[in-house]
Amino acid sequence: MRRQARKILAGVLAITLLSGCGALAPAPPADVPPPEMIACIPLDDRPDNVERPEYLAASLGYTLVFPDMELFRTRLDGQGTPASGDRAALYEWLLKQEAQGCDRYLISLDQLLSGGLVSSRALSGETPVTLSDGRTLSEGALLRELIETLTADEENRVYLTDSVMRLAPTVGYGGYTLEDYNAIRAYGMAPRPEAGELTAEAVLALEGLGADGSPLDPAAFGTDGQKTAAYLACRARKLTLACEAETLLGDLDGRFRLLLGIDDSSAEDCVQKNEIALLRAGLREADVLLSGVDDLEFKALTRLYLDEKASSLGMAAAVRYFGGTEDLPACDYDFQPLKTVVREHFDYFGLKLAEGEDADFDCLILTQPSEGTDPDAVVTDLIAALTANAKAKRPTVLIDAGNGRYAPMLQQRLTREVSLGGLLAYAGFLDMAIVTGTALSHGVARFARLSCDAARSPEAENAFIKTLADSLIVDFCFKNDVRPRLLTRVRGELGGSADNFCVPQLDIDALTAWVDAEMLDASAALRKNIAGSKMLTAVAPRVRTRKVGAVGIANCRYPWQRAFEITLDISCGKH
Repeated sequence: MRRQARKILAGVLAITLLSGCGALAPAPPADVPPPEMIACIPLDDRPDNVERPEYLAASLGYTLVFPDMELFRTRLDGQGTPASGDRAALYEWLLKQEAQGCDRYLISLDQLLSGGLVSSRALSGETPVTLSDGRTLSEGALLRELIETLTADEENRVYLTDSVMRLAPTVGYGGYTLEDYNAIRAYGMAPRPEAGELTAEAVLALEGLGADGSPLDPAAFGTDGQKTAAYLACRARKLTLACEAETLLGDLDGRFRLLLGIDDSSAEDCVQKNEIALLRAGLREADVLLSGVDDLEFKALTRLYLDEKASSLGMAAAVRYFGGTEDLPACDYDFQPLKTVVREHFDYFGLKLAEGEDADFDCLILTQPSEGTDPDAVVTDLIAALTANAKAKRPTVLIDAGNGRYAPMLQQRLTREVSLGGLLAYAGFLDMAIVTGTALSHGVARFARLSCDAARSPEAENAFIKTLADSLIVDFCFKNDVRPRLLTRVRGELGGSADNFCVPQLDIDALTAWVDAEMLDASAALRKNIAGSKMLTAVAPRVRTRKVGAVGIANCRYPWQRAFEITLDISCGKH
C-alpha cells in the first residue's frame, strides 16, 4: 500500500530510538493492511452500512476493513448495553490503522462523534470522549486531532460522511414511542422563518419559531415542551458539529471529501430548511450535500473509485421515467422532486445526461403513477424497455421509486419476464431518495469497473453478483412478500412490537428460523432468474456477457431485532 513502508519504518525507528541505539530493532508488525484496503467506520451495523458496502468495495477491487462490530453496534431499548458505538475505541482503531500504513479512509462522523445514526438524534450538548490514555476530548477536539493526524500523510485519501438530522427521533430508542415520533415529526415539519444570516447561531435561534416568527406551541402537535426542547437541543448539537467539520476541512484539498446526506425530510418549509442552506454555503468544491443517508457509504465508495481509477473516464447516461410523477417528491420523506434528486446525483458522479447512442448506459426509473394512469400499462412499458435493452445488450440501471404502488404485480412480472441478473444495478428498498443514490452508486461503479479493468478476479465478480442479488432479493422477496406476513405474525399472533422484538420479549430464535425458511422459499423463482441471466462482463470495445450461475441464500437474520429489515448471507456458484 502506498506509503505503508514509510509509516512502518517510522514506527520501527521510533521504537529503536526509545529503546537505545544499540538495541535490535523489532520486526515490522505482522498485521499490516492488505493491498487496496479502506479503513471504514460505518454509520451503524445495518446491512446497508456493513455487508453491502463490503460487497461493493470487493467488486471494485478494494478490501473494506471494519473495527469489531461490537464497537459500532446500535441496540434499541431493551436490547442490552451499550446502546451505541464506542467512540473512544473507534478513534483509537483509526489511529492504529494510520500507524500501520493505511491510506484510504471512509469515516462516518455520525458514528465517530455520536455513536451511530440513531444516537446522533438523541444526544444533546457537549458529550466528551475519554481515551484509554486518560485524555478527555470534546467531539470537536477529537475531530480536529484526527484530521490533523490524517493530513500529515499526503498520500491519505479521506472520505467523511455526515447527516442533516431527520425530522424525528427513532421509535424504540431512548424511550421514544411511535406517538412521540409522529408528534415530533409534525412539529419539525412546521414551516420556519427564513434565516436572514447563514450562521449556526442565527439558524438555531429560529428553530422553535413558526413561519410568522412566534413560538410554536408543542401541544398543538401532540407533544410537550420538555420533549421539543430536548429535540431542538439534539438538532443544535448535530448542526454545530457539521459546521465544525466544514470549518476544519477549510482549505484542505480534494484528498479530503465531505459527503453530507439529508435524512428523512419533507417537502414542507420545515426545520431542516435553514440547516440545509447553512451547510450548503459551507461546502468546498470537493464536498457535496445530497438527499439520502443510508446510501452514504455506497456513494463515497463509488466516488473514491472514480477519483482513483477512472478520473479521466467520461460517462454519460440516458434517463427514462415511467409513471409520470418525476416532477414531484417520490415519497413523503423527501423535500425535492425525484428529477432533482437524480440530477444532483448525476452531478456528484460526473455523469452527463445524454440520449440514444450518445449515452453509455440507461437509467430506467419507475415513479408513482400519475392521476388517471393505469399501473399495469406503466409496468408493461417498463418491461418492454428492459426487454429491448437486454436484446441490444445495453447496460441498464433499474430504479423502483414507485413507493410500493405497483407491488406485488411489479415484482412478479419482472421475475417472470426480465433477466434481472443482466442489470448494472437495481434498488427499490427503503425511502425513495435513498434508492436513487443506491442504484446509481452501484450502476456507475460497475460501469466504470467494466470500462477500466478487464482483468477482474473471480472474487470481485462474485462480489458484484452479491450486490445485485442482495438488492433484488431483499426488495422483491422480503419487503414485498415476507415482511407483510412477518408483521401479521408479530403483531397479531404473538402480540409483540414490529419495531422491537425485545419490548415485549419475543422468541427471537424462533422468529429468525421462521424468516430464514420463508425467505428461502420466497426467493426461489427470483434466484433461478438471476442464475440463468447473462451478466455484463465487458462494455468496450464490444459488449460481452456470461451466465451468472447459481445464487444461494442462508442465515437470514434481523440486525436490530425488528421487522423493518433483514440481512442474509449470499453465495455464488462456480462458473
